[in-house]
Amino acid sequence: MHIKPWGTVENRFPEDVWELYHVEEDFSMSTNLAKERPGIVELMQKVFLGEAEKYKVLPMDDRRQELFNPNLAGRPDLMFGRKSLTLYEGMTGMLENDFINSKNSSFEIVADIESNDKGTNGVIISQAGRFGGWSFYVNEGTLTYVYNYVGLEQYKTTANIELPQGKSTVKMDFAYDGGDKPGQGGTATLYINGEAVGSGKIDATQFSIFSADESANVGLDSETPVSNDYDFESSKFNGKIDKVTITLK
Repeated sequence: MHIKPWGTVENRFPEDVWELYHVEEDFSMSTNLAKERPGIVELMQKVFLGEAEKYKVLPMDDRRQELFNPNLAGRPDLMFGRKSLTLYEGMTGMLENDFINSKNSSFEIVADIESNDKGTNGVIISQAGRFGGWSFYVNEGTLTYVYNYVGLEQYKTTANIELPQGKSTVKMDFAYDGGDKPGQGGTATLYINGEAVGSGKIDATQFSIFSADESANVGLDSETPVSNDYDFESSKFNGKIDKVTITLK
């Protein structure tokens, strides 16, 4: 047996141990005959590889979670290698495979916004939801970034000053600690008009996927909330968002 359908990879294909059963006499496959009949096992291996080559199933890939992430799987995605993505207010419902892939890398979010005179609140941009994702938002006038790690931990970074009145450029810079190793942590640093106003440590990140159906949104968090600081209604940004740019480093 190579791998249980519900399990993780137990061994790679070259280390597989082949088994042989005579199902006409042993319907429950309780007796492995591979050691007694090595010639038949060898023949079946040759037939299997011949059919696999014939129907173009080689090379076989037994990775599991890695295959959700195009960068780890080695397959193209809809971004076609793009390193930067600019979005505008009202752009919502972008599923994970339609959105720039910031996993396992350093990146920054830069947004040109305008505050509300009555008190600014709401999401500038967010991705995914309660069981994994991130959100860049303003909470009672304070710039905030939250990384939600698989719903188990919310790593929050907040600015040490309030958002100024009027127009401003805000940034979240994430410095990834892992190098080529996936799923590692890093440091989030917040900026307002070029000035660093706060930083926080993120101990771990999701290396493969956030969600199969939650999306990225500008100006709100449209499904389950990434952060405990807001719900759907209060996630709506009550100022103005000119544009948001995400850039991979």
